Amino acid sequence: MGKEANRTELGQFLKARRAELTPTDVGLADDGTHRRVPGLRREEVAQLASISVQYYTRLEQSRLQASAPVLATLADVLRLDDDQQTYLLELAGKEAHRRRRPKAQEVRPQTRRLLDSLGAPAIVLGRRMDILAWNPLAAALLTDFSQLPDKQRNYARLVFSDSEMRQRYANWEKVAPDCVAFLRMEAARHPDDPRLSELVGELSIKDPHFRQWWAAHNVAAQTTGVKTLRHPLVGELTLDWETLSVATDPDQQLVVWTAAPGTPSHDSLAFLASWVTTHQPPADTAPATGKPAGTRPSHQATPPPESQR
Repeated sequence: MGKEANRTELGQFLKARRAELTPTDVGLADDGTHRRVPGLRREEVAQLASISVQYYTRLEQSRLQASAPVLATLADVLRLDDDQQTYLLELAGKEAHRRRRPKAQEVRPQTRRLLDSLGAPAIVLGRRMDILAWNPLAAALLTDFSQLPDKQRNYARLVFSDSEMRQRYANWEKVAPDCVAFLRMEAARHPDDPRLSELVGELSIKDPHFRQWWAAHNVAAQTTGVKTLRHPLVGELTLDWETLSVATDPDQQLVVWTAAPGTPSHDSLAFLASWVTTHQPPADTAPATGKPAGTRPSHQATPPPESQR
């Protein structure tokens, strides 16, 4: 997914966004004529952006590299939200210089200590939504990540490929397309990441829903939201989730699930935390995580060998 692929994606992204709009959405009169395809016509987008139809057509056909001012105008015309505008600029290489191929990510000891101290389920997500670290309550809430092969410790892969995780989400039809939108944004930031290309290819082959949502070219940044989970021990929980950026690595996000005090979900989460404390193995028999005996640490995924990076 290099520069040429990004240019192709940019054209497809613009086409997908104009297909979502009608003339009345952008202040144009609907002439009532039949439209062969849904959405705005290319000439209508060009008119609103004050550029030639030929220029815009070449842009959609991936035959032209647009300037930043033109992209900004098109973002206004197509009513792009903040995440979509960021994605558009990333694809065009206007947001920042291309980064070198990223190194394997590691979670700092300070971040692991923060995971340990939290009284709420929390994980650290890296590039491609890889699960880099987690605390025991997150494992009890979602799945025992320590029992998964390294390659399977990816949030998007689990949502689409793991039957237990899929059933865990009562609102899977909302959670799953959000994962695809997050990965779309990742693809713009890291167009030359072979592991991301492999992940997208694998999920596209395995799941028709993934193929459909990937083709829609929707994008989103990981911020906040609500998830409803069906837990075998404590029943249904409705939890707020929030992501916090790790200052030392902008490609790492701390994701925390909480529930409002006084709600049944808050009580259920407290019960689950108590259960984890009671059933957690003694410190000297806990899974090895590179920490000395006598601690009950969060777990961290082992970085892949150099040949797999």
